[in-house]
Amino acid sequence: MRNPLIKYSLYLFLIIVSGCTCGDLAREYPESFSIEATNKIVAERKESCVFLDIVTIKEQHPDFNPMAFVVLEENKELPSQMVNSDIDGKKIIFLADFAPKETKNLTARYAKESKKEREYPKKTQAILSIKCGGKWEGNKYAGGTFKDTNYLKAPPAHTDHSEFIRFEGPGWESDKVGYRLYLDWRNGIDIFGKKVSSIVLKDVGQDGYQSYHEMSPWGMDILKVGDALGIGAAGMWNNGKVERISKTDSLICEILENGVLYSQLGIKYMGWKTDSKEFNLTSNLSITAGSRLTKHDIIIDKDIDNLCTGIVKSEGINILKSEDKQTGWGYLASYGNQSIIGDKLGMAILYQNEDKITITEDELNEAVILNAQNGMLTYYFLAAWEQEPNGIKNEEEFIKYLETTIKELDSPISIEITQSNN
Repeated sequence: MRNPLIKYSLYLFLIIVSGCTCGDLAREYPESFSIEATNKIVAERKESCVFLDIVTIKEQHPDFNPMAFVVLEENKELPSQMVNSDIDGKKIIFLADFAPKETKNLTARYAKESKKEREYPKKTQAILSIKCGGKWEGNKYAGGTFKDTNYLKAPPAHTDHSEFIRFEGPGWESDKVGYRLYLDWRNGIDIFGKKVSSIVLKDVGQDGYQSYHEMSPWGMDILKVGDALGIGAAGMWNNGKVERISKTDSLICEILENGVLYSQLGIKYMGWKTDSKEFNLTSNLSITAGSRLTKHDIIIDKDIDNLCTGIVKSEGINILKSEDKQTGWGYLASYGNQSIIGDKLGMAILYQNEDKITITEDELNEAVILNAQNGMLTYYFLAAWEQEPNGIKNEEEFIKYLETTIKELDSPISIEITQSNN
C-alpha cells in the first residue's frame, strides 16, 4: 500500500517547482476561452508550435490582451509567446505535443489590462553582434569588442572577413540547429551543427572567426559554402547559373523577434543589381522551437519568374526529390557525408509546388527556380546533422523525416476558438 504522506509530499513538491498553482493563474488571469487544436495527420507531432491569429481571437474576445496571457492543457502550463510580425501579423504561439489525429482541448487565460511576463526555457534566438570601440583600417575593423544590436546598416567599408560582425553576419537558432548569413557580397547561408539542445550563439565567435570552425562541446560550423548559396539563400537564375545577391546599394539587417519560441530577422537589399535589372528585396528569416526549419519570406518590388534558391553541391552525394505534384509542398534535398568534417548531413529546400518552375543545377548549386507571385515568395530550408542529440543517422530516416515534414506543412494544426469557459 502506498504511503499517503509520500504522495502528499510529492504533490507539495510539484506545486513548489511549478511556482504557481492553477488557482493562482485563475486569479492572475481571470478571463478565459477554449481552444480546440487538432492534428489531422496520422503521425505524432513533437514540440509543435501552434499559431493563433490575434485578430481572430479578438473577433470573439475583444478584450483579449496578448501582453498578459497563458495557455493551459488541463493543469499544465504550455510555453507561449506573443509575436508581432510584418509577414505573419500579430500572433500568439504555444508549444505542444500531438499524438496522431489527436484533438486537444486547451484553455487560454488572460488579464484585460497590464503586461505580465511568464518565464519559459529559451528555445530560439536571433542575434546580430558588431564591434564597437575600435576603428576601420581600410576594409578591416581593428580593435573593439562585440556588442549585440538590433539594427545595422552595413558600413561602406564592410566586406568579407572585415572582422566587424561576429560570425560575419546575423545568426539564428532553435534548440535543434543554428544558421548564419554572410552579410556581405557573398550572401550565403551557413549551418551551425549543434550537439546540445541549449541556446549557444550568444557565446559563439566571441574570440574570433576560427573558434567555431573547430569542434566544441556545443558543436561547430559544419558547411563549406564557398561561392555557392550554401543553404536556402535567395538568388537569381541568370544565363544558366545562380547569381547571388552580390551587388547592392545598401544592406540593412534588423532583429525583429528574439523570443523563447519564435525568432526572426529581416534583411533589406536595396538596389540589387543583376545582369538585366535592379531590385529592392526584403528577406525575412524565422525559426521556431523544436524545429530545424527556417521559414524564408521574400518580398521583391517586381514580379519575376527566375528567383531561385538551393543547396551547395557536394561530390558523390545523393540528391533527393519529392514526388512531382501540382499542389502542396515538395522538397529538393541532399544527404550523405557532406559536413565539413565528413560526417552525415542532410539539407533540404521545401517549396510550394504552385511556385516551382523547375529544378536545375549549375556547377556549384542544386537549385530550384521559383515564381514570386505579387512580389512575394515563401519557402523553407533545413539541415539535419547526425551529431545532434537524437539526430537523424541515415538516408532512410532523413527521407521519412522530409515526407512527414511536408505533410505537416500541408496540414497545419487546425484551431477553433470558442466562447468563454469561465
